[in-house]
Amino acid sequence: MREFSVPPIVTVGDAANLTDPVWESAEVAPDTVQFARRARTADGGTTWAEVTCLQFRDEVAAVARGLIAAGVQPGDRVALMSRTRYEWTLLDYAIWTTGAVTVPIYETSSAEQAAWILADSGAVAVMVETDRHADLVADVRDRLPELKHLWQIELGGVDDLVTAGASVELGEVEQRRKAVRSGDIATIIYTSGTTGRPKGCVLSHRNMYADIANAVPVLPNLFNAGAATLLFLPLAHAFARLIQIGVVQARATMAHCADPKNLVAELQEFRPTFVLSVPRVFEKVYNAAKQKAEADGKGGIFARAEQVAISYSEALETPGGPGLALRAQHAVFDRLVYRKLRAALGGRCRDAISGGAPLGARLGHFFRGIGVTILEGYGLTETSPAAAANLPTGTRIGTVGRPLPGVTVRIEDDGEILISGELIFQGYWHNDAATAEALSADGWFRTGDLGQLDSDGYLSITGRKKELIVTSGGKNVAPAVLEDQVRAHPLISQCVVVGDRQPFIAALVTLDEEALPTWLAGAELPADTPVEQLREHEGLRAEIQSAVDAANRTVSKAEAIKVFRILPHDFTESTGELTPSLKVKRQVVHKMYAAEIADIYRG
Repeated sequence: MREFSVPPIVTVGDAANLTDPVWESAEVAPDTVQFARRARTADGGTTWAEVTCLQFRDEVAAVARGLIAAGVQPGDRVALMSRTRYEWTLLDYAIWTTGAVTVPIYETSSAEQAAWILADSGAVAVMVETDRHADLVADVRDRLPELKHLWQIELGGVDDLVTAGASVELGEVEQRRKAVRSGDIATIIYTSGTTGRPKGCVLSHRNMYADIANAVPVLPNLFNAGAATLLFLPLAHAFARLIQIGVVQARATMAHCADPKNLVAELQEFRPTFVLSVPRVFEKVYNAAKQKAEADGKGGIFARAEQVAISYSEALETPGGPGLALRAQHAVFDRLVYRKLRAALGGRCRDAISGGAPLGARLGHFFRGIGVTILEGYGLTETSPAAAANLPTGTRIGTVGRPLPGVTVRIEDDGEILISGELIFQGYWHNDAATAEALSADGWFRTGDLGQLDSDGYLSITGRKKELIVTSGGKNVAPAVLEDQVRAHPLISQCVVVGDRQPFIAALVTLDEEALPTWLAGAELPADTPVEQLREHEGLRAEIQSAVDAANRTVSKAEAIKVFRILPHDFTESTGELTPSLKVKRQVVHKMYAAEIADIYRG
């Protein structure tokens, strides 16, 4: 057993709650720009309108008055089902101000998923965004006896709350807000879950406040009054929520991107200083750049620039740093290649945070080498969520960093990661059995992840305990290592390694629908050729085999992928193989493609 602990920088008092920074900033920095939100211009277009700390506080109070007028009581659960937009953040803080509990619902959730969350949480009200959301809730409302109110953002639901709350005295809002204690529940976040029904993770104000208050001081280049970020991940995800409260805590500026299709344009318009994402987005940025270079006949230049970027980043972790020749090559490619890649992020972005899944050393070194340092972190919804992170003062690519201040990480004898600290959740809502399984008697959270701690306290994630593959020959294989390497190929979208209780390791591979047309053109095939007709195409299989060969070079012979199958469709959330946070639901994939897997081992 190995353990590493970092003492806290900030201790959260009993009277503190997550709305305190909103009220404090309105008093001490009223004119500081806290948010930028989309607003209509006279010619019918849109622009970024600034929202100061004072304006935000006043808007939060106005919406809170509306919730009070509607009868929302302290401890009541209020659900939010919307894309990432300014109103989400506004409503979140208004709900907390009344002493109520925010229950996020992914805007892509099905009627059954939404019904389960609304019923299990006992939500008394829900704010949805669109007609589709409203219809979805209406279809299951007869199963929700506790749900009294439904408001809709696109039909002026927020304005309706403000109007209704005009009769509520501001003094009542302040009384409600000050009555909220750090031990009170702030939110119940239902894990999207790769298996079974979602479980409601109960997080208190102390859990979330302790997490971000200890993270902000060690991430000063991200969280400061001059920083700006464009948030595009779903705010229903705990990771995005942490950035939201971090921005408010540090008085940085945040804008929301509701539609990922507009992301590139909005990044270049808003010009953030840092971004938050999951590894899949960084993979797509890399793959798109590589594919474009190859299509323009500059594949060789990109390949050399890529290798120099990785070598340069790797050299940053050696005692002497990059040598003179490497620095000179790096400077040349900065003018030719790296500068253009940074421009795609707006030109000001020098830092990024990645979480939700392993990033992989390859991508980490590539992006740092081009001038955008991705600080990979680690955590789960149950840890509020950030438990460890690489920091500007200490980054070791290939790891998820050291425990954040106030966190202790332990590696059990079987390799499982356990975590303790004020950030550990209160348990699962209405699920004592699951809580007892996840929390030890002395408060340690069993993550279900496997990992290692080095002598300096840097944590490496080696896989999921339940995902560990054991071949019939007794070889333990962590699939994530292979999958990350295979996905490095621009043509490949997803990779799922299989082989549990089988004689060898195999893989299911899906193709990237954005990259495929370019490959088809190069192969002189019609642009609309379906994947089903390409699965046995010699040239395509050679491309995928090259990715498999590269992955196999990183593992032992017993762990290597012997056979792969190209699947006819990519994984999506709508077809059930992905969670809203883009994690693969392995059990679903295994079930849906059982025939493919069986065919692999039939011989």
